[in-house]
Amino acid sequence: MLGDIINTNAQYLSQKLSYLGLNVYYQSVVGDNMERLVDQINLARSRADIVITTGGLGPTDDDITKAGLCNALKIDLVLQNRLAERIKNYFNKLGTKMPEINLRQAYVPQGGKTLENNNGSAPGIIYEDDKNIFILLPGPPNEMIPMFDSLVFPYLKKKSHSIIKSRTIKVTNISESKLQEMLQSIIDKQKNPTVALYAKSGEIDIRVTAKTENPEEADPLINDMIKNIKAILGDMIFGYDDDTLEYVVNSLLRKNNKTVSIAESCTGGLVSSRLTDIPGASESLMNSLICYSNDAKARLLGVKEETLRKYGAVSKETAEEMALRIKDISKTDIGLSITGIAGPDGGTEEKPVGLCFIGWSYLDKVYTQKCLFNGSRTKNKFRASTKALDLLRLFLIKL
Repeated sequence: MLGDIINTNAQYLSQKLSYLGLNVYYQSVVGDNMERLVDQINLARSRADIVITTGGLGPTDDDITKAGLCNALKIDLVLQNRLAERIKNYFNKLGTKMPEINLRQAYVPQGGKTLENNNGSAPGIIYEDDKNIFILLPGPPNEMIPMFDSLVFPYLKKKSHSIIKSRTIKVTNISESKLQEMLQSIIDKQKNPTVALYAKSGEIDIRVTAKTENPEEADPLINDMIKNIKAILGDMIFGYDDDTLEYVVNSLLRKNNKTVSIAESCTGGLVSSRLTDIPGASESLMNSLICYSNDAKARLLGVKEETLRKYGAVSKETAEEMALRIKDISKTDIGLSITGIAGPDGGTEEKPVGLCFIGWSYLDKVYTQKCLFNGSRTKNKFRASTKALDLLRLFLIKL
């Protein structure tokens, strides 16, 4: 509850439940307080058929999940001797005597079924009544995940007659509101599959989700929707599912048999770093130069001092020369350049913080794009690197 621990269990369970065609409507986190826990269990069972809990199955005083369920349902906790022996054997295998407090883990809600834990001492529990199914799982992911996969997933699969399947379309350099405006006609008519937008750092994911009886029925529905979205967005789409922008750019460079060199100022090597995150980048990225100061731009890259004096380091003219010079120095097919004001200082009324010029040269031509970003220094650098990679992608797909 203090934010020290990330709830990765909820993410994992949500993904797995979607494979079973089970809609996850609510996720809640409650502290180790009996009154609040009972209230939460009562609320959960009033609005869902299946209630899954993680954590609170250990032997200490703050492990109250089983007692909370029993208080909410007005049932008793009963000792299972067979379970007590199993817990004792678990400690014997570890070569240590079981603390008496661990016998608490052998108590189960009356009528509940236990789930064997091969990775810890806390067994899981399934309890069914006339309305709900309650599944109590241990909190540590190394115990919860194998228990769910081996025991709970097959159990729930027998109770579900559908699957939920999703694919993700990836776009960048557009606002979420503008993207929704472009896709509004599709969003208004959606039924199955559904379309949802998710803004992330530097990109927006468009998730297309279908619910059918089997995966074979889902694929045509999803593919038709993707086709409709692609007809609207076209080249704005840079990838699908697990694609990253840097992966796509690397793939296009190899596909077109082109090499690139990069001269970076305000991004400080971030574009090059992202490209080299992809294995095999050395086939395409030949050289990279961080020319942060004016002196470095002139001395190492060969940008004319007159250009820097007349137009400034952050200018269309400087970006052009940087792109041309890095290409010539490195003897690559393409030269890419980035110069800008990342902030938070250094901006003027004429050239505000967030102003950036990106240049790229190919053969005897050079192109530039003026950009204006609005954010912190770190965000401006990342957005500039994303814009540079996307401009390179758009250029490569037209070769």
